[in-house]
Amino acid sequence: MGDMSNSDFYAKNQRNEENHAAAFGCSVMELRSLMELRGPEAVVKIQEDYAGVEGLCKRLKTSPTEGFPGAQTDLDKRKEIFGKNVIPPKTPKTFQELVWEALQDVTLIILEIAALISLGLSFYHPPGESDGESCGAAEGGAEDEGEADTGWMEGAAILLSVVCVVLVTAFNDWSKEKQFRGLQSRIEQEQKFQVVRGSQVIQLPVSDIVVGDIAQIKYGDLLPADGVLIQGNDLQIDESSLTGESDHVKKCVDKDPMLLSGTHVMEGSGRMVVTAVGVNSQTGIIFTLLGAGTEEEEKKEKKGKKDLKKQDGAAAMEMQPLKSAEGGESDEKEKKKRSSSKKEKSVLQGKLTRLAVQIGKAGLLMSALTVIILVLYFCIDNFVMQKNPWMPECTPIYIQYFVKFFIIGVTVLVVAVPEGLPLAVTISLAYSVKKMMKDNNLVRHLDACETMGNATAICSDKTGTLTTNRMTVVQCYIGDVHYKEIPEPGTLSPKSLELLVNAISINSAYTTKILPPDKEGALPKQVGNKTECGLLGLVIDLKRDYQPIRNQIPEEKLYKVYTFNSVRKSMSTVIKLSDGSFRMYSKGASEIVLKKCSNILNDVGESRVFRPRDKDEMVKKVIEPMACEGLRTICVAYRNFSGDPEPSWDDESNILNDLTAICIVGIEDPVRPEVPDAIKSCQRAGITVRMVTGDNINTARAIAIKCGIIHPGEDFLCIDGKEFNRRIRNEKGEVEQERIDKVWPKLRVLARSSPTDKHTLVKGIIDSTTTDQRQVVAVTGDGTNDGPALKKADVGFAMGIAGTDVAKEASDIILTDDNFSSIVKAVMWGRNVYDSISKFLQFQLTVNVVAVIVAFTGACITQDSPLKAVQMLWVNLIMDTFASLALATEPPTEALLQRKPYGRNKPLISSTMTKNILGHGVYQLIIIFTLLFVGERIFDIDSGRNAPLHSPPSEHYTIIFNTFVMMQLFNEINARKIHGERNVFDGIFRNPIFCTIVFGTFAVQIVIVQFGGKPFSCQPLTLEKWMWCVFLGLGELVWGQVIASVPNSKLRFLRRAGQLTQKDESPEEDPNEDNEEIDHAERELRRGQILWFRGLNRIQTQIDVVNTFKSGTSFQGAGALRRQSSTTSQTQDIRVVNAFRSSLYEGLEKPDSRSSIHNFMTHPEFRIEDSTPNIPLIDDTDDDSARRMKYSSQPTSPNKNNNAIDSGINLTIDTSKSAASSGPASPLHSLETSL
Repeated sequence: MGDMSNSDFYAKNQRNEENHAAAFGCSVMELRSLMELRGPEAVVKIQEDYAGVEGLCKRLKTSPTEGFPGAQTDLDKRKEIFGKNVIPPKTPKTFQELVWEALQDVTLIILEIAALISLGLSFYHPPGESDGESCGAAEGGAEDEGEADTGWMEGAAILLSVVCVVLVTAFNDWSKEKQFRGLQSRIEQEQKFQVVRGSQVIQLPVSDIVVGDIAQIKYGDLLPADGVLIQGNDLQIDESSLTGESDHVKKCVDKDPMLLSGTHVMEGSGRMVVTAVGVNSQTGIIFTLLGAGTEEEEKKEKKGKKDLKKQDGAAAMEMQPLKSAEGGESDEKEKKKRSSSKKEKSVLQGKLTRLAVQIGKAGLLMSALTVIILVLYFCIDNFVMQKNPWMPECTPIYIQYFVKFFIIGVTVLVVAVPEGLPLAVTISLAYSVKKMMKDNNLVRHLDACETMGNATAICSDKTGTLTTNRMTVVQCYIGDVHYKEIPEPGTLSPKSLELLVNAISINSAYTTKILPPDKEGALPKQVGNKTECGLLGLVIDLKRDYQPIRNQIPEEKLYKVYTFNSVRKSMSTVIKLSDGSFRMYSKGASEIVLKKCSNILNDVGESRVFRPRDKDEMVKKVIEPMACEGLRTICVAYRNFSGDPEPSWDDESNILNDLTAICIVGIEDPVRPEVPDAIKSCQRAGITVRMVTGDNINTARAIAIKCGIIHPGEDFLCIDGKEFNRRIRNEKGEVEQERIDKVWPKLRVLARSSPTDKHTLVKGIIDSTTTDQRQVVAVTGDGTNDGPALKKADVGFAMGIAGTDVAKEASDIILTDDNFSSIVKAVMWGRNVYDSISKFLQFQLTVNVVAVIVAFTGACITQDSPLKAVQMLWVNLIMDTFASLALATEPPTEALLQRKPYGRNKPLISSTMTKNILGHGVYQLIIIFTLLFVGERIFDIDSGRNAPLHSPPSEHYTIIFNTFVMMQLFNEINARKIHGERNVFDGIFRNPIFCTIVFGTFAVQIVIVQFGGKPFSCQPLTLEKWMWCVFLGLGELVWGQVIASVPNSKLRFLRRAGQLTQKDESPEEDPNEDNEEIDHAERELRRGQILWFRGLNRIQTQIDVVNTFKSGTSFQGAGALRRQSSTTSQTQDIRVVNAFRSSLYEGLEKPDSRSSIHNFMTHPEFRIEDSTPNIPLIDDTDDDSARRMKYSSQPTSPNKNNNAIDSGINLTIDTSKSAASSGPASPLHSLETSL
């Protein structure tokens, strides 16, 4: 981002200060310093300097209710003076940097060095002709002058192919980076925000917001800029992203009106005037510091160059004071970023890394063996068999030989190491992510895409995901009558109608509106909260209009608003009537609001008493029948308060009580037409779909039946949140995994669930060990309160349309159309990624096995690898880069959804794949060895075996190389199928990339063979020989059919091969998930060892003490020392006893010390560290020392430091074990007492 931009910015500020003051009543700097104030001092400052928020709006030339007109010139001017609302991104790596990174690869470096040595030596000619011959076999046959001159070619060719590999790698990285940036910008563009301009409410991309805009903020928003609150209802903000404080901060105009960018609205709504955007907002300042900070460090590293540009210096000066205030913050953020990036290693990547390491080790072994055998053979042949002396002048020639051997060894290694694996994963993921965008999946974390393929459970919301989220009121109960259709306004009493229309119009967010349709004949557009839209639709159906009522009572005149949240499940608005009294309108979930009603309006609009038994009857006769038809029931009520004395509005339980019910409405939200099919394909694919909803249980059950989540006659559970909690919690109210394990396998619908329940369910399913495979859970969520569940799930889907910014922030994939069937597409793509990698692996490993064996045996028998270094590199390029492109870009097919998910610890290489790899490997080896040893007789050509050092390329070896490549090409077609299918050409033309690469490789191969000459060690071939090579290659396809015919059950050993990898894999399963289990085992082990050492240590100390006593004071010095050790050991023992006691007491005193989910959910932050059982680690000193303070009154030993160290070790003793180690009867105890 460069300090330049900042320093320019500041310089500009200084220059324009006066102009600003002229154009607007305040400058950037003034506003920036204003936004650094908090709480009361901010209120005072606004009051003193700007005469309140209205004064501030006046200076910014905007109206608190209507905004500024929004003319283009005005917008440009504001952007010029106050900046744009974008934070410039960090500059991406340049292509040169990526090339440099690709060059860091160890194998490539080894190759480069070897090639350079080979180049250097090829120009060296030993002095004198006669000497040359005396170097014996080394010179190997007379060389033509011309050929000797081309000795440098091999070195140069290797260097050239290294350059090719590096460029291809760098280009891939670069395009990946570019795609990723495109994705980021797409995610950023998705974020829209509501502002008021020219008294119109419009949705703007966040980057278009300018200073002076009036932004409407609501529950779940991520604030896009800094601002000052103009009017707010019950507003609570989570500022933890800036301050690290997890408690929500209440915001109101007269106490703390400062709203900061990057913070989340957790409750309430309001309007703010934007005062700082982009780099001047609080988040922007921190980002700038991060950018400036890292760049400064980089510059320092660059040999401390002192000639920093002066501007940078100025910028650094500007930044310094800020840095001290907020630096800590950014550092923490950096640390967080680093730690989070380390974590992101998916199951597949874990498996692949292990595989690559194993193959790499094998390759290293083979290459080392190759080199050793070649060198030994040469030495024994030359110096032992032929008894040639080592001549100094021949040394370079010998070295040239050794270098040649070394290069062969390295090429074996290069071919063996599958560096194409990471590439294949990246290409496959990047390709999938790009295509998933078209299927309405915006992937935020790459690995989520592949995890989705393993999903075994989906917990989905109902509203908007399974249903269309277009709410319409279809039934209502009003004035003691249950109407199955919307009644005519004339049939209702005027009083009830008046109350109903007012209650709906005023007690709903003013941002919720019903707009005329875009096209003729379409449905009216619903903007804002969809349930409220349904109710406003009812007002319109009753031939009334809500807008005049809202104009009469604008938002500023609302006296108090209790906004909707998951705890209240209702929303209430208080207004002041003309006679000074108050009226509160309330609406919410029918059974919850009805509980609080003590009166109800009758047929003439008078209120009558509403007794508990009437309530029960109402539930049975009205609410349940509505819910059983899949309707959502909402109750609308009101209550009057006297104005004198004014009620205490903060005492919610008394205010939201004693209501009068006006009506109950049944809102229909039809199921999306494509959902039942999508759910059917999920169930076929072995994925259980569960519905988790806040709606009542009858509605939820009715919708679940319509969707096909439950089928009548099946054994399943439909329960609500209360019942769920009763089943999974013990007497103390703690969640128990065994209890969850009894519930979740049959659970299909969880109704009236709180966010806590959702999180508990997800965590319970993930942590369950009842199934042999760990469950992989996907969750959908749209509300702010879904954050914890989305974070906890393996894959979190947030809703792109209805979702809040907080939910999107916590998710892995955003569904841009909020549709359940898009999730099924994600599953398809995820499985496709896994299959693409498997296809590539099957192909890659066949080539690896064959190439390595050929090079190794060839080298051992003929002292020369049949495949030369440059040829190997070309094969490497085909099979790594091109094959990964060709096989990783296969489009998914419906067939992927016909099979069950692979488990997390299923080996990467299935038995079918092992069968294919070994089968094709055998075919290729037979062909190549036949060609190598009897090829010259078959084709009637000169043998290429045992050729001297710089001899010209032979036709024999060219045929071997060509056949090898042809077999790889046709085997690439075989590799397209990994589940033993017969038709390998199925859908081949749906993948143009694959076809292009196969034909392209074929064309390049012709060029290499016919015109490659010396650098590629190739001799042009005749058409007949070409036909033979292609024919042998085509044999691969036929042989593939033969292999497919062999049933896996006949090949028992393959299954074992598969299992082997599985054992290796399982600990790697997922670094984050199963850490705990590993840790427990390790801790147990360690604890055992510590106890042993401690026991020994103590006995030793005590023997020391006894000896000291025996020896008395004869050795003064030693005695003193030992005495000190005795005192430490004594305090040690006292401490052990104390620790033992304390741990017992702790157990007795705190029954609920186990951190239960419930406790933590009372502070629902988003950083959820899973509650782990508190097992003290070795260095658990802090908390234990606190315990010791409690329980020990004895003086501790003078040596405080030792003390701390000892205590840390002592206290890890498990209570049971410490009882054993110093129980009254144990020998240790007797020693202690004697002491």
